[in-house]
Amino acid sequence: MEVTSQPAAFEPQDFQTDLMGCCEDVSVCCCGLFCLPCLGCSIASDMNECCLCGLGMPIRSVYRTKYNIQGSMCNDFCVGYYCMPCAACQLKRDIEIRKRTGQF
Repeated sequence: MEVTSQPAAFEPQDFQTDLMGCCEDVSVCCCGLFCLPCLGCSIASDMNECCLCGLGMPIRSVYRTKYNIQGSMCNDFCVGYYCMPCAACQLKRDIEIRKRTGQF
């Protein structure tokens, strides 16, 4: 018998906030707007990664895979390339929500 898929710990879902949902957490939005590298380091720290890994497509893809969030690597690349501050803020908001609900 061949295993073709592994059971997911989480049901397929979307991010818990919209890409442009900056008003949902103004402090995260301000951090992303005025100090994007700081936000990237915070995200990387939350995910036990190197501070240099906190922004862009790779960390977003790893996070999506871990929590079974729908999307693709192509989408992760485009969102990270064309709208990195919004993508980083969305990821940080999702992390904070998961921390509050005990899913992180």
